[in-house]
Amino acid sequence: MEYLIVAAAALLLVGTIHTTVEPEAVRRVLPVLLAAFAVRLAVQILVMQNHVIPYGGDNITYESRALEVVAFWKREGFQFVTSEDIPSLYAAAIPCNAFALVLYVCGGPAPLACTALVAFLACALCLVMYRFALLVGADRRAAFQLMLLTAFMPAFVLHTSDMFKDGFNAFLVVACLGLGASNLRRFDMRKVALLAVALWALWYVRPYMVFMCAMPVALGFAGLRRVLSVRTLLILAALLMVLPFADLTESPPVEAMQSQLDYGQSELVRRGNAGGGSGVMFDDGGNPWNRLAPKLMYTLLSPFPWTEGSLTLQLGKIEVLVWYFLLFWAVRGAVWLWREDRATACFLLLFIVPGTIVYATTMANVGLIFRQRMPIVMVTSLLAAVAWSRHVRDARRAARTRPSPGARRPLPEGTPR
Repeated sequence: MEYLIVAAAALLLVGTIHTTVEPEAVRRVLPVLLAAFAVRLAVQILVMQNHVIPYGGDNITYESRALEVVAFWKREGFQFVTSEDIPSLYAAAIPCNAFALVLYVCGGPAPLACTALVAFLACALCLVMYRFALLVGADRRAAFQLMLLTAFMPAFVLHTSDMFKDGFNAFLVVACLGLGASNLRRFDMRKVALLAVALWALWYVRPYMVFMCAMPVALGFAGLRRVLSVRTLLILAALLMVLPFADLTESPPVEAMQSQLDYGQSELVRRGNAGGGSGVMFDDGGNPWNRLAPKLMYTLLSPFPWTEGSLTLQLGKIEVLVWYFLLFWAVRGAVWLWREDRATACFLLLFIVPGTIVYATTMANVGLIFRQRMPIVMVTSLLAAVAWSRHVRDARRAARTRPSPGARRPLPEGTPR
């Protein structure tokens, strides 16, 4: 049964590609994503199961929680199980229920089948990135390059090659933002319905990410294409940053967000996270908002080339070099997009900037922040794709206007021939 699920996931991926990508691009996209799907299965068999890299922990935790869900179903009947039913699920009900369904069908532990599920989500995310890049102004060539890069980013491959929830989180975050950006272009109630489902699912993966997406998604609904300015962006960003300190209504979502933020920023948790081999402590006097500049540097740019640590951390430096490359082009893409399409630039920056600042207040472990910033890396890379498109267009325009080497320049008037 495990192999049947793997085959079904691969067939579902093929069907998704044919229904998502324009026909002329299917021949390029299909082999890339099938290869990305196969690579994740190979990493699961050759690396994760054989413990080649001393990495893991969360995958084992989610497997045990999924087995708890299966046991609950056998007692109480089939239903969506949340932390109210099994407290150990905490904020990961969607991944645990999804893995539990696979384990229930297979009749026991099935790491390869669960990996096939996560690998399908990873490849589906690559398709979302392709469509999202086209939406924000990249051409098909740049969108394909971005999809190719996303599919094989080392950290993304590693965290979608076993029973981790990072693939669920990244897929839902980028999907929510993609639907919001699409609404910014043209409002559609079908997108609203899909967005509601995606936000609901995201709440049961990482609840605080719903609030990270709230400001740009609200912008998509407002459609403020003509009134956006630098002042508007600063006001909206400030509102998002003040939200944790505001005495808002005692609604369960706001309380849950506040509770998660307080937990992640607490000195006890930060010291606990810093206890590993890649831990970092800042002299901030116990206030998570102090020493924000070095925290931002670590959040965005670590692990640094000189950082010591485990084999996994050293391998992570490969990913960081790719991230530096993307960041360089993303800055250029943001500048160009701000001049040409300020609404879209604001939309992306309203996720990237506040999200990075909030993560910086919880910074205490390079390995942990390395995983947490994956959605930020992916959204930022959309700006890089815009810059690639612009760079190619400018180069072609310059080549057309440049005289060919064999062309004769016109002589000034009165020059004897």
